[in-house]
Amino acid sequence: MKQNRTNSYDKDMLKEYDFSKGIRGKYVNRFKEGGEVIILDPDVAEIFSDSASVNNALRSIAHIVRNQVKKQDVAYKNGF
Repeated sequence: MKQNRTNSYDKDMLKEYDFSKGIRGKYVNRFKEGGEVIILDPDVAEIFSDSASVNNALRSIAHIVRNQVKKQDVAYKNGF
């Protein structure tokens, strides 16, 4: 079923926004896969050039955290 389109004014849409070449649903499959949108602060975004570099950094941090938790668990079990 085709939606009714109106030219009603939306106060949040600025005149310079141009969606005339937009493709409806272009990223819908990626969204359905469970991808999350995360907004980086500008100072952090300057460091990372793409999503792969962000993912690599987070995986490195996650590896360190897991190792620290394992060490704490072993120390706790050994009574330290």
